[in-house]
Amino acid sequence: MSKRGGVENNRAITDRLLTCHQRLYSSLKLGFRPELPLLSEGARTPREAKLSIEQKQNNNMEGDDGLCLSYDDKKRKWRCLDIEMQKHVVHSISAFLGFISADTWQHPLVKDSVADMIKALEGILQCNSEVVLIIAAKVALKLVRDLPSSMLQSHVLNLIQPFSSLLSSHQLKVASRCANGLNHIFTHLVIKEERVIWEILTETNAVIHIINNIQNSSINMESIKYFQRMASLLGRILWLWPPSRYRVWNDAELLRALEVIRVNPDSSVKVAVFQLYSALALCGNGAERLLENGENLIKMVVQCMDSTQPPPVRIEAFKLAQLLVMSGQRCSKIMRLSCESIVRAIICGLSGSSLPGRQNAKDQISLVVEAGRLAQITRWAGEHHIYFWKLGIDRVLFTLLLSKSHKAQPPRHSLSLEELSAIASEGPAFIWDILGGLVTHCAEDFNPEMNESDFSINILIGCACWTFVDAIRKSGQICQDDANSISSHSASRAVLLMIYSPCKFIASQARSILSAALKPDGKRYLKSLMDYLHSVSFRDEFGRPDRIFFSIVGLTCYSVLPQYRKYIIQNEGIKMLLAFIKKCLRNGFDLGRLNVATHLQDMFSLRTCYPTCCHTCTEDWDDGGILLLFSLWGLAELIHHSGPMRNCPDLFCGQVEYTEAQLINDLLEICNNTSTPGLRWYAAYLLSYFGVYGFPSRLGKRIGSALSEKDNADTQLILKSGESLNVHGVLLLVQCPSLLQTVELPLDKQSSDGSSVRQYTELTKKFKKEVHLSAHVHHLPLVKILEFVYLGYLHAGEDLVKSLKSFAKHCKLQPLLQMLHRKRPRWGIPFPGLDLTRALDLDGLAFSDVVLKAEAAEEMQWACKFCFVLVPHMHVHKVILWSSCDYFRAMYRSGMQESRSLFIKVPISWKALVKLVDWLYSDKLPTLVSGCLFHNMDDREKLQELHPFLELCWLADQWLLEGIQEHCSRVVNSCLDSSENLSLEVLQISARLSLWKLAEAAVNRLAPSYSRLRLTGEIEKLDKDLADMVRAASVRHSQGGSTR
Repeated sequence: MSKRGGVENNRAITDRLLTCHQRLYSSLKLGFRPELPLLSEGARTPREAKLSIEQKQNNNMEGDDGLCLSYDDKKRKWRCLDIEMQKHVVHSISAFLGFISADTWQHPLVKDSVADMIKALEGILQCNSEVVLIIAAKVALKLVRDLPSSMLQSHVLNLIQPFSSLLSSHQLKVASRCANGLNHIFTHLVIKEERVIWEILTETNAVIHIINNIQNSSINMESIKYFQRMASLLGRILWLWPPSRYRVWNDAELLRALEVIRVNPDSSVKVAVFQLYSALALCGNGAERLLENGENLIKMVVQCMDSTQPPPVRIEAFKLAQLLVMSGQRCSKIMRLSCESIVRAIICGLSGSSLPGRQNAKDQISLVVEAGRLAQITRWAGEHHIYFWKLGIDRVLFTLLLSKSHKAQPPRHSLSLEELSAIASEGPAFIWDILGGLVTHCAEDFNPEMNESDFSINILIGCACWTFVDAIRKSGQICQDDANSISSHSASRAVLLMIYSPCKFIASQARSILSAALKPDGKRYLKSLMDYLHSVSFRDEFGRPDRIFFSIVGLTCYSVLPQYRKYIIQNEGIKMLLAFIKKCLRNGFDLGRLNVATHLQDMFSLRTCYPTCCHTCTEDWDDGGILLLFSLWGLAELIHHSGPMRNCPDLFCGQVEYTEAQLINDLLEICNNTSTPGLRWYAAYLLSYFGVYGFPSRLGKRIGSALSEKDNADTQLILKSGESLNVHGVLLLVQCPSLLQTVELPLDKQSSDGSSVRQYTELTKKFKKEVHLSAHVHHLPLVKILEFVYLGYLHAGEDLVKSLKSFAKHCKLQPLLQMLHRKRPRWGIPFPGLDLTRALDLDGLAFSDVVLKAEAAEEMQWACKFCFVLVPHMHVHKVILWSSCDYFRAMYRSGMQESRSLFIKVPISWKALVKLVDWLYSDKLPTLVSGCLFHNMDDREKLQELHPFLELCWLADQWLLEGIQEHCSRVVNSCLDSSENLSLEVLQISARLSLWKLAEAAVNRLAPSYSRLRLTGEIEKLDKDLADMVRAASVRHSQGGSTR
């Protein structure tokens, strides 16, 4: 087209646009107030209108002849009650939209008209005419779909309000179109004002109306699109606004309706149901609710993963399964329901044949990715590992590597390092994550040769090692967001887990292959790693977290290879790691694996895209503190091969700032105050090289104080030599039951059949109060074992360890035996800290010597399974009360009558007493019903949940339980923002209990609302002194002062 022709065409477009625009505004002015400027009476023709626009642009102001409405006044509304006029406006908007195209989007007339059209539609969508609503909703949906997001972004709230309100319309077309419009907005527009939008959705009861619409659609599934739109919108809301989730997963009728709907054979329906389930499973409580009927749900999910199903159905089934197995506990539950079937589905998804067509090829890639994500369940121990190996996961991963490297046929012979490099360079990161989990949980005697898997496993090990070595070579160039870097980090972690695998075959092969891959430049690479870590350890700031992670993992891998270990030790690698560990601890530098493995962020946590909620997962070893974890691991490996610490007198030489005593103290602190099991395990493992064997914990620290207290001892251990030790039987029962001997009770002569005695024997197992030990038991080893019983760990020199091993084996103390043998911790197992809650069961009743009685509630029905006392009470043990509480220690030492009483009244409720005793016996701080469960309670229910914490705050102050007092105070403080009424109640209770710090916190929460509380009369709930406190805090707040 010639330049002249193009100009004429543009002029024709502009003229037609002006004509259409003039007609639009002729109708729009019917609903806007007359005092607001619209199309000028003089601007009748397109030519005149065009000149008018140009004049305004030149003057940089809005003239009286303006074609478009000034939007400075956001309160202006479009109003017209005439139905015919409303129809006319809707048709005019539709006609104008029909003329708009990508060529005219940027035209000033189009851009300036968007706000007025939306204002008009906003007003019309509030009318009562069903006919008008049907066509208005259709045009509004067309506007949302056709106009680019950039033009709609600033007007999104004007559309969300009417769309949300009309979700309740009994006209399916209206509700469906509005749902479609909201879906488009939430999917394609940037949601900046999330809080405001959520308030709109709440005010219009959008979630409730969508739920009702879905339930109604289950009655008649002829309108599949209607259900899809409603389910899709509900799912989108659940993804974006976590507060919406409780209302949905707690609706039993909706869940039952979805169970009916999901059996529909239409694949699009299954996809919609799975997407909605996945959105619910973002909430941990929602996932638990879905699994209440887990057998049927999992059965359907597995069926829909099958290769006979359409790819979209399979993909969504895999996505749902990923969310359901986000914790080890839920994974175990699901595996018990359908272990082999799920593993088969994963294998099938990873190894499915390619499908013809571009879309099918895209679906195939998505299937492999989602199946690979679900295969991350290999990080949890369980029976599913058996099936993974049985079904050939190694061959599937090997084939996947080959496909990524574009090799058509698998090789039939061993490969050179150059060939391994070519295969490994394109490997996706999840392959190494899956492999790392598999090798971690292998049995010691696992032999791949039995399944003819040795070749593929060796290739996988070789590719991982080569990726690791190549990453070391390029370590200075690593970029965290680079795809190769992500794969390198995962491969490096997999290599570390392989060379320390409990499986002898895998560990041996990995070490051999890694040694070969490092030649001839392995020492140069090692020097580079150590130089970098040395610079990081001895400077003020940390380097890049991903590079530090890689370097620490690399050093730990090197440490297992004898030819490099000596170099590390000789070049002060141990001192460097000590300095790095000290730096991590002093600076509180906490890094989880998600910080360096970015490919995992949209797998299990989804934290970078949509927020999960109410999920608690404490089983992951590298969920937090991974730099410290792998540093401790590397240090333990180096020390293990450098001999006992007494053979390394120069280890702490020159370490003025970090002595051996400080390291031991830090390791004890990690065991006592860290929740990550991996960190606790390796801290305990390292302590064994300093003569500390076992599992330190806060509870052991408390109970250990009773080791020398003999007043309440009820069991005597008698050696063959005649020496005896007085101990507390309840602690032996829990920690070392083999030292106690069960005896048969004689039959009651008055009961010929022995029934009464048998019943009593079943309820309370009787143990001898005197235990005679064999000649093989000697005094010093027994004393040390008792130290472990009370403290959870013991101190011993190398000369005593041998006899302790024998004694621990005889007593079946397997965790202690592992530490005495200094066996490496096995990845993923829980930390065996001290837990005495078993003493509260039937077995511990025989040693119970005191009963704690709670304050009885009138409405509470009470019955004890151990005795006939009708007041709420717990059978406990003096030794645990004595060692954990200064109040009880003073009472029992006083000799007062109360110290000899069987019953002790505790002035708190039963709920509070249960939480207190649980802390005394396990050191588990009481927890509040968390997340959506708490936030969706009414104020009365919330206060019922908080009341035991307030009671414990008061009791802890009286009994000097500092830890529990601080914790309960934090819990109460964290809930004050949830409700003003709750703050009022907490203020009154705190004042009554003289908890003035909590009272002050409640006052500060109420201060900004004092004026409103006074007007509504709510402040009158308080007595004068408390009301004055709130008023004074309000004055300080209004003057800009701190209320804290």
